[in-house]
Amino acid sequence: MAGTSRGSTRSRASKSSTENPQIRNPNQILRKDKTRNNSLIHIFSVNLKFLIGFGIIAFAIALFFIYTLINPMEKPQKPRVITPLPAPKLMDLPMFQGEHRESLYWGTYRPQVYFGVRARTPQSLVAGLMWLGVKNERYFMRHVCQDSDELKQYGWTSHNGRDYGHQVLSEQTMTLATSFLKSKDHGSGYGGDWAVRIGVQSDESVPDEEMLKTAHLFFYVADEGGKSLTLGSRVLDIHGDSILASGSRSDIGDWQLHLFSEDVSGVHYSAFKTPHIHNLSDLVQANLAVQARQFGHLQLSDSSDDSPNILVFQISARIPFKADIVFLSGTSTRDSRVEERASRLTGSSLTSLFSEKQKEFDNKFKKSFILSDELGLEPVTVGKAALGNMLGGIGYFFGQSKISLPSTSTPNAGDNSVLYWPAELYTAVPSRPFFPRGFLWDEGFHQLLIWRWDVYISLDIIGHWLDLINIDGWIPRELILGAEALSKVPEEFVLQHPTNGNPPTLFLALRDLISKLKKEKFAATEARDISVFLDRAFVRLEAWFKWFNTTQAGKEMGSYYWHGRDTATTRELNPKTLSSGLDDYPRASHPSEDERHVDLRCWMHLAADSMHSIAELLKMDKAIKKEYSSTAKLLSDFELLNKMHLDTANGAYCDYGNHTEKVQLTWKIVETGSNYPRREFVREVLEKPVLQLVPHLGYVSLFPFILRLIPPDSQILESQLDLISNKSILWTDFGLRSLSKTSSMYMKRNTEHDAPYWRGPIWIPLNYLIVSSLHHYSQEPGPYRERAKTVYNELRSNLIRNIVGNYKRTGYLWEQYDQKKGKGKGARLFTGWTATVLLIMAEAYHEV
Repeated sequence: MAGTSRGSTRSRASKSSTENPQIRNPNQILRKDKTRNNSLIHIFSVNLKFLIGFGIIAFAIALFFIYTLINPMEKPQKPRVITPLPAPKLMDLPMFQGEHRESLYWGTYRPQVYFGVRARTPQSLVAGLMWLGVKNERYFMRHVCQDSDELKQYGWTSHNGRDYGHQVLSEQTMTLATSFLKSKDHGSGYGGDWAVRIGVQSDESVPDEEMLKTAHLFFYVADEGGKSLTLGSRVLDIHGDSILASGSRSDIGDWQLHLFSEDVSGVHYSAFKTPHIHNLSDLVQANLAVQARQFGHLQLSDSSDDSPNILVFQISARIPFKADIVFLSGTSTRDSRVEERASRLTGSSLTSLFSEKQKEFDNKFKKSFILSDELGLEPVTVGKAALGNMLGGIGYFFGQSKISLPSTSTPNAGDNSVLYWPAELYTAVPSRPFFPRGFLWDEGFHQLLIWRWDVYISLDIIGHWLDLINIDGWIPRELILGAEALSKVPEEFVLQHPTNGNPPTLFLALRDLISKLKKEKFAATEARDISVFLDRAFVRLEAWFKWFNTTQAGKEMGSYYWHGRDTATTRELNPKTLSSGLDDYPRASHPSEDERHVDLRCWMHLAADSMHSIAELLKMDKAIKKEYSSTAKLLSDFELLNKMHLDTANGAYCDYGNHTEKVQLTWKIVETGSNYPRREFVREVLEKPVLQLVPHLGYVSLFPFILRLIPPDSQILESQLDLISNKSILWTDFGLRSLSKTSSMYMKRNTEHDAPYWRGPIWIPLNYLIVSSLHHYSQEPGPYRERAKTVYNELRSNLIRNIVGNYKRTGYLWEQYDQKKGKGKGARLFTGWTATVLLIMAEAYHEV
């Protein structure tokens, strides 16, 4: 129940014994020595004062050592926030070891670059691709995904998450295609071999100019641990095949990197010694610039630092051309069959393997996501791109998060942060150019898609997130691990706050798995492994649930509020609620402990009900099942929900808090203590706030509907359907807007610089949840069944048509969509939760 205290069952203090059997009574020792020699009496009488003093000192020393043995000197305790939960790790389960771990060892796990390969291990050997793009008769280096490069289109058109993927990157004047394949052949080392084919085609409309008809690619290999790499002996003069590089590592043994191309006659190189792999493109550009100035050639210097850990190879050729790059592991073993393995991963043999893998992907896609023929071919193409980019965007990261500390526990004056323990994270990412890192609440939506494709990859990702839980039950909401990830994040967003949560959306995917287990939809081996996973995960899920149930609890039983809102800000029109995931969605104007947030209450019901279902599935103790059942029952109490959150005037659910509508942003002259006053855009409150329901209708108002807490025969369901379908409130021809047109905050800027984010635009994950519930109510007996079905069909059609249309025009899925014209907005190549459009197409909805 909300507000109940959480016992420290996972942090029992060790008890120190008050006795030590190895230390005898010093008086017994003294008596034994006295009986041995009576002549000591004379000595004692002569040196009595000296001996008394000596005895006191010796006794004090003995007491000190006895105390030290009984109570060892306590080492400074590290803060609880960076203490891991003392429970077995999910990643230690047998299902994630052995063949599974090796099969996923290599992958395109560097989503932040246009093409990159790495192993799932810290200090990995990594590889990647750069090239020179041409714009306005100037060259620009392409390496890290960024919108400023203005590529016409890029992304994985197919990817199976394990050993195959195909990607298209459309430049202004040419198109590159990268196809990736892994192979575990006899003789290969741990993780096997891999190959990438790079094909370059020219735009037919490009004039016949040398600058536009020649492509310059830069393929590199680097050792993150700084280990020295060896250049191939024939790099400068290849004829079909050349060993570009070689080296040795403890994880994969000796290795070689080969280039096969009939179209490339020579390769130039540059070798660097640096620990900073994430700024490699700067090093390459600087090297090219020196060569261009001194010799007039656009080519690398064919030079090397001592003991280089990065080798960059320039492949230049007339367009069109293709090149196969092959990585072979375990090349020094007796039966390594290097030539045979290399031959299999190039030329016509590689072409055949790509064709087989593409056919497998198409067949599995058709089986996993059943799309109606009525949708046509374009939605199928978009669906494959959505899935391919989701799986191709999975990354592996290693490092330490930066965590804020309360001022009372700051170990060093002026330092309010501490590093989380070194951790690894295998995760999907929201957007390769903008958010190429792990986001906790996005991940639940990602897994709704991924588990339907490959349940083991999904469990692997969920397990990595749950292994990050600390002793208090908290998980950081954003994981920025390693230099590459950190290089993409502004400093103000790096620090994570352990008082703040994030929607526990992982329960969306877990609830699906539980439901499908009960319905026996998995094969026997999968069902067994999912049950084993849930059994091991339960202690971590329990800690996570109890953290929410205590730290985010409100004043009244069954109420909750998101912590982390700024109570002192004068810069924001409505203080943001970043922890809710809905950022600037308007809440009570004046944050306080009196708040009640309806969306968090509903998330807590989902979590409690899921915990109860897991406990039942695993036949756990009755007391555990009863605890979660009671909490779920309290949070599904319809009368209590309505009492706390229902605005009876319009049948909408609202937050509750200290609120006034009379707030505005205005320019004011602010005295700074100097001779130059400053003009600032600050909040002005024109009316004293009072405790009340917050009258902003939008996504939050639909959460009881989203999580199906409204009985199908309730008149409130009809009111919810009215809200959804009303064009003056939420309905548009492109999807449901995030905030009603009637809200005083609709499309209002939150600060001078913060444009409206969740204040009107259409977001696909919430539309997915709403469509899911419309589908649910359209199947439930009741007076509003047909109405729900009608609204469902129209909303689903609008969403699919708009997203597919935008993809056709722009080549991308977008972060959000404009509520007036349906145009894609925000970050493009946002194939995280926007990819749930594939689930809408397939009518594959989450279970509640």
